[in-house]
Amino acid sequence: MALGLLVHEGPASAGLADRVGATFVLMAEDFVRAFQPVEGLVVGVEGDALYLDVGESRGAQTGQELTIFRRGEEFYHTVTGKPLGHYEETLGWAQIRRVQARFSEAVYVPLEGKPRPEVDDGVRITRGRIKIAITPVLDLTQSKADLRRVPYLLAIVLERSKRFQVTDPLAVGEVFAPGGARVEEVLGLPNRATRLARALEVTGWVVPVVLERRGVTYLDTTWISAVTGTALFSRRQPLVPPAAAEEQRFPWEPPVED
Repeated sequence: MALGLLVHEGPASAGLADRVGATFVLMAEDFVRAFQPVEGLVVGVEGDALYLDVGESRGAQTGQELTIFRRGEEFYHTVTGKPLGHYEETLGWAQIRRVQARFSEAVYVPLEGKPRPEVDDGVRITRGRIKIAITPVLDLTQSKADLRRVPYLLAIVLERSKRFQVTDPLAVGEVFAPGGARVEEVLGLPNRATRLARALEVTGWVVPVVLERRGVTYLDTTWISAVTGTALFSRRQPLVPPAAAEEQRFPWEPPVED
């Protein structure tokens, strides 16, 4: 009987899942662009406001989260004696709130037990892949479609960008299994979002939401900071029509009608 229900519901469910996946392809570049590697300096401090020498001309965007670090003493190769680099101390994070052509203003997020940043401390978005988790889809349309494979579709797109390392959606799905965490908690409860992020050892959440406004169905995708548990930025796009979703299907998947 269960198999019969899956077969009966499969085509409609697959169609909506494909449309969500194809729609995310249209907005994925915004997420990739927001996390391009960048490095700069703190050039001003006013309370919890930091001013960085990273402006729009260098790729700064509202919603970016940069690590603040202080460069220490130089260290050397034990055999050759040649300098290899400098020790670094992480001081906290800077979340960009306003961007100008040549500088940006950010909110200082402290790291417990570390000194406050000062002028000439460094800021960066790492050149390494950023480890993230994608929550299950929050469907606010009451469509009752099976969207369980959407996180896998989104993960493929983000992994291919070579900027993100996506936690296995199966492992994330277990966290949000019945009786566990809820996607709404990640969106609305910062402390809950940060605790779950620490458990998965990720630096950010991608939360896909399907919603309907005035007869139009949208995909709303939000980036949640694993540091503060707050939303840093989001993108919203009307779902592509079924025909467009078919054209963007992944080659190893069966057609929607199968």
